[in-house]
Amino acid sequence: DQEERARLLQFVTGTSKVPLDGFKNLMGMSGIQRFQIHRAYGSVDRLPSAHTCFNQLDLPEYPSYEHLKERLLMAVREGSEGFGFG
Repeated sequence: DQEERARLLQFVTGTSKVPLDGFKNLMGMSGIQRFQIHRAYGSVDRLPSAHTCFNQLDLPEYPSYEHLKERLLMAVREGSEGFGFG
């Protein structure tokens, strides 16, 4: 749904909105920076991670689409709550 897409975008880029001119004008640390997905090596038990300065999502090579979706949604939901200091 739209809320999950906005959370994913927030998780990877640091903003929940696409630029007015589209993804081609997505800003990163050093100016315009593409949305990127990279393979993360290591255990499939790891959650996906993101580098907001580079608009980069690091995904382990999960064994199935269902596993990918579950882990990605968990990371996005947990990541949207910050570090939990209190």
